[in-house]
Order: sequence, then C-alpha cells, then structure tokens
Amino acid sequence: MSTPAMGSATISVFSSPASWIESDALVQCHQVAALDGMTHVAAMPDLHPGKGAPIGAAMASTVLYPFLVGSDIGCGIAVFPITLKRAVPAKLAARFPDLDRALSPGQDAGNPAWAVVKGDIPAGHLEGLGTVGRGNHFVELARIETVFEPGHASRLGLAAGDHVLIVHSGSRGLGERILRAHTAVHGAGPAPDPGAYLAMHDDAVRWGSLNRRLLAARVAHALGTEPTEPIVDQCHNLVEIRDGVYLHRKGAAPGDRRDVLIAGTRGTCSYLVAAHAGPDANHSVAHGAGRKMSRADALRRGRAKHTVEELRHTPVGSVVVCGDRQLLFEEAPTAYKRIEQVIADLVHHELATPVATTVPLVTYKTPDIGPTPQRDRRGHRRKRGRP
Repeated sequence: MSTPAMGSATISVFSSPASWIESDALVQCHQVAALDGMTHVAAMPDLHPGKGAPIGAAMASTVLYPFLVGSDIGCGIAVFPITLKRAVPAKLAARFPDLDRALSPGQDAGNPAWAVVKGDIPAGHLEGLGTVGRGNHFVELARIETVFEPGHASRLGLAAGDHVLIVHSGSRGLGERILRAHTAVHGAGPAPDPGAYLAMHDDAVRWGSLNRRLLAARVAHALGTEPTEPIVDQCHNLVEIRDGVYLHRKGAAPGDRRDVLIAGTRGTCSYLVAAHAGPDANHSVAHGAGRKMSRADALRRGRAKHTVEELRHTPVGSVVVCGDRQLLFEEAPTAYKRIEQVIADLVHHELATPVATTVPLVTYKTPDIGPTPQRDRRGHRRKRGRP
C-alpha cells in the first residue's frame, strides 16, 4: 500500500489486512514523511511505535536525521554455526556464561574469546564488551528446523538438525553517547555535519558487529566448542548513503540481496530469509516479529496470565535464561506479533523468500538469580595478549 504524505514524500506499508499495525505507528510514519528532505518511507509488517520515530521502517531523505536511527546504532542480528554432540536445553542453559559481566582487556586478558578481535576496538569503546544488553536483545542456541530452500541453505553450510547461535545486540552505550551529543545541541534536527556524524556512526556499527562475535565466542567456549565466523550479520539500526540520499533504517534490515535472520520470539521459530527488496521498500525487510504490546501492557497482562516458570519453559521445549522477572514478562511471546504473518507479508510483497526456520533451545536474556554464574569455560586457562 502506497500513500502520499502531507509533504512530497510517499509512504508504503508492506502489510496485509490480516496484520496488526498500530495506528500510532502509522501516525509516526506520516510525521517522518513530513520532515524536510524526506522522499520515501517504507514501513515493514513488524512496524510499531518508537520513541519519536517508528520501529520497523526504512526512511529515505536528502537530509540526515540522527534521531531516525536512534540510540542503539549498530544493533543487529548475527548467526553462527555451532557444533554440539548433544543438545539438551536444560543442561546447556546451565553452562551459559554471565553475559552481563563485561570482558576487561586487563582482568580477562586470558579469555579465549579475545581471539575473534582483529585490530583495535572501534572508537576505543571498552565499556560493555561481550555483554548482550537488555530490552529485546538476546543470545539464542537454536536448531535448524524446516528447510524450504535446500540449495540456498547448503550454500550457507546449513541443513535440518544443525545448530546455530543467534546473537541480537547493539553498540552497548556507544550509540547512545553519539545520539546524546547530537540531541543536546540540535534536538531532533538534522546533523549539521553529516560526515562527522557518519564517522562516529560507522564506528558504532563496527563495534556492534564485533561485540556479536565476542558474545558468540564466549558462549561457544562455555559450551565446550570452538567459535565460528557468522554466516549472517545484518545491522538493522543504521544510515547509509544510497542513490544519492540518506537511507535511515530503524528496526529494518538491509534487504538488497542479503541473507537475513528475522527473529520470532522466545517461544516460536525465527526465519532465515533470502531478501530481495527493491526501491519501493527502500531495499529493506523486517527485522523481527515486532511488538504488539507496550512493555507496561505486557507486564500487566503477562502477570495475570502466566507464571515465571511458564515463561522460562516455552511450548517449543526451550529454556529461557532470565533472572530479571520484569523483563521476562515484558519479553513474553504474547507481547509480539505472529512471526508467521510477518513472513507471509514479506513473501506476498515479494520482498523475501524463506530459506529455513530455527527453533530455540536456549534463549539467554540475563543471568539467573542464584549461585554465582560460572565464568567462561577455559577463560583463565590460556594466556593471550590484549586485543
């Protein structure tokens, strides 16, 4: 569906009548479309309201607006193959390291996860290294379930029954620092020096990608196996220069002939897709199921419907590691849209082709409250230099 906005920009919403799209999110799309320089807003089927700008949208403009990217610059989802002899969710969940505890280049110099770091840390940002963060961020051990495109999956080295680590995390404070420096002076206005902003932005994007590798390496070592290179790593909070304009993505993954992992929920499948979105969609696809409830609503309704134990053991047989009870309710599967409908909309609009589904075995949010979580396996048995 394409509609003209009040200004010269157009808006395309890639959903269907069966999809739940909040009116507030559509209002935000029209507000963005009215900004100076805006040319086109593409809303994905996971669209939902954000802080000042919609989440699940790709927005093209001749003017660069940092607030459209938001504070978690570089947030994205990466997929890492992992080899395990046996995958018993409860046993593996107990072996996950504490991913709230940041890696210190000094104190943790011997941790084998550092081997994935090549060169300097982007922007010299040492805070939060190797941590997953809060909100909808997670590290998930999953199994490849249904394979729709065997040839494509094979090219990625995947087959039904294989295991992967899925890491969803961002720039852990670096992006927020960049946005705050801008908004403190310019508010929601454009970047006065796009080049200077983009230089800092690009550091945050690189930092987020590096951190996803560190997270995967920490978990791989804790589970007694070796880290691998990601077969997918797509950032969905960023801006790029494309066709002479600034293409802002907030909760929208690059969809120009890319492989993208579109996240479901802790209790449902996720979808690996081959994206082939064109200019009408601003070369973008959805990044996940998309919220259908605010965090406050999810907390209130969830407490009335579910127990903590119900949310820690999902209908698909997976285990959720989350010691923060409030977050457990806020991120309940019922707080999100149906991932199957999001994928169906992308297929209907010819934006993506499903390649395979992944079913969660262990989803890590925060360490469980209780005994001190084990430190990273072999973390202090080898000595490596600083990264």
